[in-house]
Parts: sequence; structure tokens; C-alpha cells
Amino acid sequence: MRADMKSHFRTGAKVCSLAIMVLLVIGALGPANWTPRTALGWQIDHFLGYFAITLLVCLAWPRPFVVGGVLVAAAFLLEGLQAFSPGRSANLVAALCGAGGVLAAALVAELFIRVWRLRARRKAAQRKYQFPASREFSRDATRRSPFW
Repeated sequence: MRADMKSHFRTGAKVCSLAIMVLLVIGALGPANWTPRTALGWQIDHFLGYFAITLLVCLAWPRPFVVGGVLVAAAFLLEGLQAFSPGRSANLVAALCGAGGVLAAALVAELFIRVWRLRARRKAAQRKYQFPASREFSRDATRRSPFW
């Protein structure tokens, strides 16, 4: 990926992650009917929601453990602030489910980043030690071309 494309991609990911964070705060502190729910249950909703948000934020800021720490704190903070929202109540299990999603996504992102960097280092090392093939050492040196 070219440097300018990578910069544009990273900028777009940062804008999207900031937008999703604003939507997370609105969904967490707004009325309960504003929060999207699935039929899987609120525990799975919290886990999957924070998992997806963490992966998106890790695309923008590739420091998964830093992002994970910030989002775990945000999960607990938002859940605690729900005690002050009308019609909402704070729930420790919901905060733990969100934190679990954040930690799982941070570990997946860290593993992906480490594998990506290891592969890039190996490719660079292979390119560094490749020598141009000369006529004597090529596989076709035994076969003579009619054009030689």
C-alpha cells in the first residue's frame, strides 16, 4: 500500500472511529429505546458491540493495548453514568461484558499486527539478500539458447 493511500485510509478510520464513539455515548446515555438490540441478549450485544468498536479504533490507532485500556475505562464509565440517566440503571455485568469484548478485540488486533509486521520483516530480509542471477548460476546455464 502506498504511503499516501495509507495516510488517507488511516485518516478515514480515525474519522469513523470518532463518529462511532459519539454514537456509543449517545446510545449509552440516551433513552433506552435509542440503543440497538438483537435477539441474542444484552450481554452478547455489549460484548459484540465493544468488540467491533475496538477493532475499528485499532485500525485508526494501531496500539491495541492502549486502545483497549482506554475503551475498558470508557465501558465502565459509561455504565456508571447510566445511573444518572432517567430510565436507566448501572449494571456491573454489562460493564464486564463490554470490557470482555474490548479485551478480546485488542488481543486479536495485537496478534494480527504482530503477524503482519513479522511477515513484512521477513519479506524485507529476503529482498535484502537476493542477488541478481548471473548466467553461470542460473538453472538454464546447461541449456544453450540458439541466440547466445
